[in-house]
Amino acid sequence: MSTTDPIIEVQHLSKKYSLGKKREMYHTFSGVLVHSARSLSQRLIGRGTSQTREDFWALSDVNFTVQRGEVLGIIGRNGAGKSTLLKILSRITDPTGGQIIMRGRVASLLEVGTGFHPELSGRENIYLSGAVLGMRREEIDQKFQEIVAFAEVEKFLETPIKRYSSGMYMRLAFSVAAHLDPEILLIDEVLAVGDIAFQKKCLGKMENVAQGGRTVIFVSHQLEFLAQLCKRCLLVDKGKIVQDGPSREVISQYVKLVRSTDTMDLRTRKDRQGEGRVRLTQTWVEDMGGNRSNRIISGQDMKIIATYEVQEYYNCTNLAVSFAVLTVHGVVVVDLGTGTITPDFTENVPRRGKIECIIPRVPFNNGEFVYNALLRSARSGNEVEDWVKNAGSFTVEPGDYYRTGHIAGTASLLCIDHTWNILSA
Repeated sequence: MSTTDPIIEVQHLSKKYSLGKKREMYHTFSGVLVHSARSLSQRLIGRGTSQTREDFWALSDVNFTVQRGEVLGIIGRNGAGKSTLLKILSRITDPTGGQIIMRGRVASLLEVGTGFHPELSGRENIYLSGAVLGMRREEIDQKFQEIVAFAEVEKFLETPIKRYSSGMYMRLAFSVAAHLDPEILLIDEVLAVGDIAFQKKCLGKMENVAQGGRTVIFVSHQLEFLAQLCKRCLLVDKGKIVQDGPSREVISQYVKLVRSTDTMDLRTRKDRQGEGRVRLTQTWVEDMGGNRSNRIISGQDMKIIATYEVQEYYNCTNLAVSFAVLTVHGVVVVDLGTGTITPDFTENVPRRGKIECIIPRVPFNNGEFVYNALLRSARSGNEVEDWVKNAGSFTVEPGDYYRTGHIAGTASLLCIDHTWNILSA
């Protein structure tokens, strides 16, 4: 094996799932016999059983290579095939067709907390998870203190995992996986764990892993992390690779793809954080006439809207909301939040509701933008209920922001009202 050979080669990879259609229910022995006889006769005359099955291609003719030490990002809409691809690379799922060549030891973290046993202590789960992820006991011993310190769970090592908070659970799971020393590391959405401070630690750790010469492939909806960590990305859509290239170019194409859908359904998003007692369900952008559109003209009014649901067991009397608007490369342009210029919602919070953030005279200039959606319990201050990054997107086209009768220049990110004077010095 030459050191110049790609560490990963994927050739004509496909994955088919057979989806079962609704079948008749038989409540008598005679009904079962009749159905069995009919099925046998169908096979004998060559009709088979295709009437009860439907094929779905999660991946179709996927081809790419990864070089040693490369950090590759994979992005795409929900259901595009990203997680299926990582499961096949991790040898959790078998492909239907094609070939994969892996030239190195592989470790994967596809679900935060995989391998944890709720009845075992944190200490015991570190060793258990390390074994599941391919570490020898001697390796775990050498990295034990580093794992514990990174996860910030020193005081809870002898406590059963089932008594951990969701944040403690996620921190420990990430720490165990991140401190492995494989040649190939496969990660699915793990940078969506913990609070903001721990996310920064995760990002720093991933940068260290990448700089250490290991090959990393990870799936994420967090475009700013991808742009920072990866020089190259794959865009997957409907089971195919539709673009392979520099991260910023691929991210821009992904935003255009997402933008083609006016309303984003957030209910199936797994890369979210928070207690979950109040959950975002949908989000979209519209003009003041109520027309949903992801294309906005600079200087016109717009709304960012999100719907939410309160869980039945939770009495929500205080709700704080924010939409953080970013460029597609992760630069925060503005963070719009209740409590800044208006009070948080402290009365009459509907169990199912719609939140509107009205932006008069949109100051964003020509470009593509994404926004994060955050719900907090206002009473407890910083307790996150639901946080979805890159919840939605929109494109701003140049307009007559300054009301001069001319389109404003497109060189800047923002348009800002201003005046000029000239005075004697």
